[in-house]
Amino acid sequence: MLITLAIAVLFLLGSALGIYAIIAPRPAIAEPTLLDRVDPEPIHATTDWTNEAGQEFAGLSESARCDLVFAVGALSDDRSTHLLEFALADPNEAVALAAAHVLAGSGRATTVERFLAQHPGDRAVRMVSTLSLLLAPVRDPVAVVR
Repeated sequence: MLITLAIAVLFLLGSALGIYAIIAPRPAIAEPTLLDRVDPEPIHATTDWTNEAGQEFAGLSESARCDLVFAVGALSDDRSTHLLEFALADPNEAVALAAAHVLAGSGRATTVERFLAQHPGDRAVRMVSTLSLLLAPVRDPVAVVR
């Protein structure tokens, strides 16, 4: 009799929790304001931007394009900035993220923000969230290693 009563109480508690889980209000998910645009311009992604770096860079693999992005990122002239802007629209998301990271990390974040505002979507959301992780300052590097 005591076991049956305990099982009945557990069943009632489980039912009450299940009902609460179904009818409980859920918090609203806030969207990033940077990406709130009415008329998005579609991305026309090609790897033709490597032609800007010279004929020998045309048709590079994805990893080679990432290497190129980081190498060009060390430069601070207008041509390298222009090349990195083209790399933001690379069809490979890793190459585009590398370009965004180099631009934002070198003080040219407005270029990245402008590109993401002109090309909202899932890819832009992923880029923003990954960049926020990559560019977040580490408070205590020793604590991170431990």
